[in-house]
Amino acid sequence: MTTVTVLTGAGISTESGIPDYRGPGGLWNRDPGYEKLVTYDFYLADPDIRRRSWLFRHESPAWTAEPNAAHRALAALPDAWIVTQNVDGLHQRAGSPPERVLELHGNMFGAVCTECGARSTTREAIDRVLAGEDDPACRGCGGILKTATVMFGQSLDLTVLGRAVEAAEKCELFLAVGTSLQVQPAASLVRVAVDAGARLVIVNGEPTPYDDLADEVVDEPIGVAVPRLCTSLT
Repeated sequence: MTTVTVLTGAGISTESGIPDYRGPGGLWNRDPGYEKLVTYDFYLADPDIRRRSWLFRHESPAWTAEPNAAHRALAALPDAWIVTQNVDGLHQRAGSPPERVLELHGNMFGAVCTECGARSTTREAIDRVLAGEDDPACRGCGGILKTATVMFGQSLDLTVLGRAVEAAEKCELFLAVGTSLQVQPAASLVRVAVDAGARLVIVNGEPTPYDDLADEVVDEPIGVAVPRLCTSLT
């Protein structure tokens, strides 16, 4: 059985109704102001941006989105590592073992205090905003709360990143799905895998900077391509 590591980006979840940021119909093209809502410095500096950011999360289709055929196909791959740039939890909901899903950019359903590190839930913070609090603070220390996602301007969790690098180094096949491969350090995992001898298959609707390294580049719909590729591996 081929050992597989998969890197997924926003493109795998668009078929579940979750828009991406950068694509032609992405949030930033529709309203560039959205970028401030997920940028750490702007978030910390402005209570109004924090309030809008909580409401932005409240309106996210990720609360009701269902895993699609690609998520389910990857979940059926035995012992695959899933390294995801997404924060929507759809890989786990599709059945991928949580301990084998490495969330590079965190998860939108948890919340964390930027001062004391106390953990809570995004739902609790949103409910407080909907009940009239403009800027819900940590109940323990009064610090600023944010979702447990890695915002722009924040560093990745080094433990999670280290495990992702190890998964890239040890796989025989590295599958990049629905990612533009423009965001670092996530995109650099492609080079790590190839340098370690892995075959590289890229499934994406647009060209990526790493296409020249790939053994195969697939531009058919992700919901079709990924189940087909996974079937060939089992």
